[in-house]
Amino acid sequence: MASELAKRHCVPCRGGTPPLSREEQGRLLEKLEAGWSVPDGHHLLREYRFPDFRTALAFVNRVGEVAEAEGHHPDLELTWGRVAIKIWTHAIDGLTESDFILAAKADAVRGDG
Repeated sequence: MASELAKRHCVPCRGGTPPLSREEQGRLLEKLEAGWSVPDGHHLLREYRFPDFRTALAFVNRVGEVAEAEGHHPDLELTWGRVAIKIWTHAIDGLTESDFILAAKADAVRGDG
């Protein structure tokens, strides 16, 4: 299911658009791989585990390339064997469909590596 979202592209948000409702968030969350959460209905959050720092860093670099290509940039936290990704649309201080698209792309990158 996530591949449906991963095949799409992020659309720039200029502001003035309301964030997704909790119902819309829930519908899109169901299309992502397990592990994503939506704390306080504000942002997407997921933690990935890796066997070592090098593998985690390689994942961060791949996600960074995807984010740059999409023009949509998550917060990435890298520690030994762990990467946390936090995604939301800063222009509206909430979630848009593009946030879920980027989350699906991060899952796809994890699957590739």
